[in-house]
Amino acid sequence: MHKLIATFFYVGYLPLIPGTFGSLAGLGVYYLIKGNPLLYFIVTAAIILLGFLTAGSAEKEINKKDPRCIVIDEVAGVLLCFLFIPYDIRLVVAGFLIFRLLDAVKPYPANSLQRLHGSLGIMIDD
Repeated sequence: MHKLIATFFYVGYLPLIPGTFGSLAGLGVYYLIKGNPLLYFIVTAAIILLGFLTAGSAEKEINKKDPRCIVIDEVAGVLLCFLFIPYDIRLVVAGFLIFRLLDAVKPYPANSLQRLHGSLGIMIDD
């Protein structure tokens, strides 16, 4: 079950760019709940919590440090990105592109945070 959640229902196993697919899945969740601020906050908090509870276990099962297939961190990161931003398609596109760029480049301090072990290292750098 932890692998199912950490890969966000196996979205992380899509080929080539799983982080981008995970981010797109986060956008899908965002689009479904953007009109209800309370629901948005609850779902975002739940996904973050589930990420912390499952990513480390999935990492151990896969036996690789921060494997690419674990994308719940991208889903959570996208939801956090838009938490207090009003819906505007231009902001969504810009936020998505900036999020993906920063996730790929990992500027300081995110680059040092990903060295942490388990769920913390997977989740906190996004």
